[in-house]
Amino acid sequence: MPIYEFRCQSCQHKFERLCQLGETGENLTCPKCQANKPKRVMSSFRSDSADSLRGSRGDSCTSCTSSNCAACR
Repeated sequence: MPIYEFRCQSCQHKFERLCQLGETGENLTCPKCQANKPKRVMSSFRSDSADSLRGSRGDSCTSCTSSNCAACR
């Protein structure tokens, strides 16, 4: 089940909800003001940076001065 992000049309409160695939928000209420039918909005995407992934794998690049380190692999 995906997590969808919704925004209340009355108070503009933004919240997330674990929903069935394709949920539109028709049957939901805002947890802040209890208004009906919040709108589903596009969620932002988050990804771990290359530095944190590289560190989690145990390899490191201390000789590179580049900010992207693609040449060190």
